[in-house]
Amino acid sequence: MRTAVLHGTAGSLLLTALVAAPAVGEPTVGTAAVGAPAAGAPAWQNPAGAAEMRGTAVAAERAAAAGIHFGNCAKEQDLPGTLQCGTVTVPLDYAHPDGKQIKLTVSRVRATGKDAKNSKRKVPRHGAFVYNPGGPGASSMYFPLIGVLPEWKRIAGAYDLVGYAPRGVGRSAPLSCKDPKHFVKAPSQAPTYPSESYKQERIAEAKAYARGCAERSGSALRHYTSLNNARDLDVLRAALGEQKLTFMGASYGTYVGALYATLFPSHVRKMVFDSAVNPDPDKIWYRNNLDQSAAFETRWADFRAWIAKHDDVYGLGATPEEVLHSYEKARAQLAAEPAGGKVGPGQLQSTLLQAGYYDDYWPQTATALSAYLKGDPKPLIEQAGPFPEAAAEQENGSAVYTAVECNDAPWPTDWRTWDRDNTRLARQAPFETWDNVWMNLPCAYWPEPRQKPLAVRTLPGALPPTLILAAERDAATPYEGALELQQRLSGSVLVTENGAGTHGIGGGPNQCVNGYLDAYLLEGRLPVRRAACAPHAEPKPVEPGDRSEGSKGSENSKGAERSEGSEDPKTTRQAP
Repeated sequence: MRTAVLHGTAGSLLLTALVAAPAVGEPTVGTAAVGAPAAGAPAWQNPAGAAEMRGTAVAAERAAAAGIHFGNCAKEQDLPGTLQCGTVTVPLDYAHPDGKQIKLTVSRVRATGKDAKNSKRKVPRHGAFVYNPGGPGASSMYFPLIGVLPEWKRIAGAYDLVGYAPRGVGRSAPLSCKDPKHFVKAPSQAPTYPSESYKQERIAEAKAYARGCAERSGSALRHYTSLNNARDLDVLRAALGEQKLTFMGASYGTYVGALYATLFPSHVRKMVFDSAVNPDPDKIWYRNNLDQSAAFETRWADFRAWIAKHDDVYGLGATPEEVLHSYEKARAQLAAEPAGGKVGPGQLQSTLLQAGYYDDYWPQTATALSAYLKGDPKPLIEQAGPFPEAAAEQENGSAVYTAVECNDAPWPTDWRTWDRDNTRLARQAPFETWDNVWMNLPCAYWPEPRQKPLAVRTLPGALPPTLILAAERDAATPYEGALELQQRLSGSVLVTENGAGTHGIGGGPNQCVNGYLDAYLLEGRLPVRRAACAPHAEPKPVEPGDRSEGSKGSENSKGAERSEGSEDPKTTRQAP
């Protein structure tokens, strides 16, 4: 599934999507992975993971002794001077901790020690707060800068804010599957009901992409997995000098956190899971993708209803059905004549998908669609057009996404399974279904062995209380995932933003949600088991032509946070 690099809501640098890879042989969709640890069994009782557990302990001991030498960030990272950077060394293969080593880049801003309400009052330091923004393929290197935002100042006063580039991302032993110059193709088509010839073209592309990953990365490719991301997190904890980890994961980052909680429950101080991936081994990752495509249809309907409510502003239709007609009209026109020679139906769909992740994008997206149909293509070109300068970063994010998802779990290896399941789904959920298929199809032809997903589970008392945040109508990580995660993590508490669908809600515009987040991280207080918040305010419509306001969306600061690994969720290939 795609989890947009969770750029969460205001303040949550998140991006996210889900999917996974096939093990040797093709599992029946919905069947539990053969050989996965029994529910409730400690991970270290799984013989396949015993060597890796020992290797993690060795690597963590070394990292604790070495620490992280923070200093100025590399010039090419283009990070402001307020941020410090360093590296932590981890084994490429945890089963062989004395073998090849790779370096992960880390960033930090020290705790301010200031009370957000009274700058003269000092607050005690609580330690390091590590953030994973999702993906796979996203980096949180810019995350520590978020402490200047009002929603994060209390947390920044008490915690060192720590970001990092997971293995494969950015400067952390980067992966590549294709020459970045040829990665972004524009304009492109995005047929809702693809023809047989179009399907065969995309199958050929998926096979070529999978081959490219193997050719460019060699034998190292198999070691880019979610389990290794969780092990890396424990080494990072040790390198930071923390006996126990305080962590927040968004979107795919929640899956990394859930694996960490299962593998290292005694190493957890506090954990926040924002917009949870469904960790059920049966769902990782193929079924999660099907669920995500179905959920995006609902969120697409929400967006169209909002546009229709503001027909006096946008003129795209007074009902959701009329708005859909306007969208289809734009698709047809772009198919015949791409806007600016570079925005076709594929780029339009990609832009609409991003609005499905974040409702603060609704005003600017509706403005661009309205302007285009009224004869002004410039706003749409500005929003949806390709950015060649970002091609290398996007290709890297795509490569990591694909490697992790495909290595993680069994995928169907017979195209007929994909074709059957998604043809059925597209009858009810045409908006995102086939584009989701094309993004994940390399996993059907993956050259590396597939892992069996670890059964996320903690026993009562083994894990400190943890906090799960979820929006009820989130499409990227459907709400059922939060319910499943709570059922699997003993003692966890779920806070739901009712009636809302933004992907990533911690540190955003909902003060009720933020109150629970602050109370947990700063005071250790949680509701008994579940709590609910009313939805945040809908974004305000923006008159077409008022582009300065159109980019502000719902008047929160989230847009500024989406600079870290937060390109279009499709091109960065995120998991749900």
